[in-house]
Amino acid sequence: MGLRLEDAGAVDVVCGDVRRDVGGPVIARVWTGVVASDDRDSYVAYVEATGVGEYRNTPGCVLATVLTRELDDEGRTEVTAFSIWEDEASVRAFAGDDVNAMVLYPEDERYLLGAPQLRHYQVASLPNGYEPKGVQ
Repeated sequence: MGLRLEDAGAVDVVCGDVRRDVGGPVIARVWTGVVASDDRDSYVAYVEATGVGEYRNTPGCVLATVLTRELDDEGRTEVTAFSIWEDEASVRAFAGDDVNAMVLYPEDERYLLGAPQLRHYQVASLPNGYEPKGVQ
């Protein structure tokens, strides 16, 4: 069964205060949790107001978006907070010294059906129109 457009949702915004004078690889931070489908909209609003809101207010955040997809017929939805950062130092400004530690908020436990996952990637292809200093 393939993904249908009506099964997916996304909210995105380009973050402000992008620093173009830093070096190092551009980083994607991908946080994913699973919630009951009935809670999808309220949890997306909560993630927007907490984690993704903080991403967008952190210098060096290039883009932050929330993605959703239905997982199965049992009423579970995957919620992903996807962000792109100028470099690892920018991620540290948000997450703290241990960038692999999850930043969770008080109501996450109420929504999440299991342990969330966090991954970081070096960005191999930059968004259209985005060229930080030192990246060709």
